[in-house]
Amino acid sequence: MQMTWKKGALIAALIIFIGYIVSVWWSVAPDVLSHQELKSEVSSEVVGYATTTSLILTMEKLLDKSGGWLSNDVMPPSVFMDNMPAFEFGALEQARDLALIMRKEFSRSQSQSAADKDLLAAHSKLNIEHTSWLVPSAEGEYRDAIKLLKVYRAKISDPANQDAQFYARADNLNEWLKEVQKRLGSMSQRLSASVGQERLNTDLAGDSEASQSTPNNASKQIKTSWWKIDDVFYETRGATWALLNFMKAIEVDFADVLKKKNAEVSLQQIIRELEETQQSVWSPMILNGSGFGVVANHSLVMANYISRANAAVIDLTNLLTKG
Repeated sequence: MQMTWKKGALIAALIIFIGYIVSVWWSVAPDVLSHQELKSEVSSEVVGYATTTSLILTMEKLLDKSGGWLSNDVMPPSVFMDNMPAFEFGALEQARDLALIMRKEFSRSQSQSAADKDLLAAHSKLNIEHTSWLVPSAEGEYRDAIKLLKVYRAKISDPANQDAQFYARADNLNEWLKEVQKRLGSMSQRLSASVGQERLNTDLAGDSEASQSTPNNASKQIKTSWWKIDDVFYETRGATWALLNFMKAIEVDFADVLKKKNAEVSLQQIIRELEETQQSVWSPMILNGSGFGVVANHSLVMANYISRANAAVIDLTNLLTKG
């Protein structure tokens, strides 16, 4: 009986160890897109090819990485993992934002023009709940979205097809950058809340006639739950990973616009700041020391890079508007 108990304990320990090794392997983030991957496959440059390709490859990398799509897994060891699912969700949110702007802005010449039906369907499929595992599954819908994006890419690459277009204009790019600003601002606030802070209410600042549904306190204490700190960190890491892929594509498709506005360096600064967010995390866990304490605070370090990237995005937006 004693030998049987020891054998069972040994088998259980071995299973747990193997599960741990697998979870570590599945937690490795996919590589950032290279410029080579974004290059057009046709003989001449096609405006919009790089941006569409970056969205396609970003989703493919999320689905085809080690372990596949983990957010909707219901079996161990992935059901016990939270870092990579958080990473996936952060990247997915950025993909949804870009797909929305491609449907509303990049593919339309003016407000009265019709939306591209393939982009409309692709955006709809990307918005399925990322944890859905029954029919339809998240992976199935996302792969259908990729197919639709490839159809759109083929249409804009065909000189004979003048109905499908991608318009690289300063005003279109600004619409996407406004979404990026909102996302980065939210990320920075959530990361900074890892140590807790008293935040003043500035909801109605700047407009004496402004009003809101229900009154709020003049200030409130904001603090991220200890259990959610690593989730917020990896969600931000996934979002900046996807955003870095898209910024590299924007650098290609909007090259003429950026050159005219003398804004190439501003975009390169954004890319540089986003690259810093993808540095290796050498600690086995996300540390949450106080601001100037003995132990590091990884969330505050990430918030620093996010804030600097957001400042660079604001500079770029101003250049595109006034430059």
